Amino acid sequence: MKKLVTVLLLTIAILTFTVSRPALAGDAITGAKIFSANCSACHLGGNNVIMANKTLKKEALEKYTMNSLEAITNQVKKGKNAMPAFNGRLSDQQIEDVATYVLEQAQKGW
Repeated sequence: MKKLVTVLLLTIAILTFTVSRPALAGDAITGAKIFSANCSACHLGGNNVIMANKTLKKEALEKYTMNSLEAITNQVKKGKNAMPAFNGRLSDQQIEDVATYVLEQAQKGW
């Protein structure tokens, strides 16, 4: 019985560390500051003042296939419709940090 409990606890510990959420590439804390300075005028609280249905909330990101670092990074770099391109205004690292922040906030429910 003691061996079974030990094996079970060891298995749980291993799964906890190996099957956790994948690490995001950017720094969300830095991304929050960049977001506040560059994005919050249109996207405060994960909303969208220009296109109300295209928010940064988890459901909308999934609906419009924008729920990955690559998709968000691409959108921020190139812009689209009313959203300006930030490539050149922000560095690649800053854009990656913002994308990380947006994904984390969407997962938390803004």
